[in-house]
Amino acid sequence: MTRLISAGRDTVTYPDRGATARQPLPDGYHHLRHRTRVGHGQAAFETAGTAVTTFLAHRAAGMRVRSDAADARPGARVEVGIGFGPLRITAPCRVIWTAYEPTRVGFAYGTLDGHPECGEESFVVERDPEGGVWFTVTAFSRPARWYTRLAGPAVPFLQLRYARRLGRHVRALAAAA
Repeated sequence: MTRLISAGRDTVTYPDRGATARQPLPDGYHHLRHRTRVGHGQAAFETAGTAVTTFLAHRAAGMRVRSDAADARPGARVEVGIGFGPLRITAPCRVIWTAYEPTRVGFAYGTLDGHPECGEESFVVERDPEGGVWFTVTAFSRPARWYTRLAGPAVPFLQLRYARRLGRHVRALAAAA
């Protein structure tokens, strides 16, 4: 069952809350959808799902993650940091929806004020009927800061590279199952 958070304190910076859980994605944003096969079988599914929903996949991919919850749950505040020292960029987010289902596990977070982008990104692990395990990153975003506007077309390229990097790390974590 997918749980969606309602508006509240620290509301997201875009009007299309929860849109990564449905199709099509909203107009006026750059869209990203990247799918990676990460394994096969129940053990790989459970390991990958846990890695994604506990933010271990993000950390394994080199991100600094701080959250007010140990795992993804609607309403949790998450800050993802990238870079080093004075070049670190912090991206505050709020978990918008979660899915903890027999063949689908994941979450989406939406941008809060101070995030370099405006939009939403989901991270979902699914097991298909043949037992294949897939990791999908779906996002819609547009620049929210001067430096992301200045970076222009480099931002979608970097987002795709990050989605691929996450997929490789989720695959490596699932292989350990």
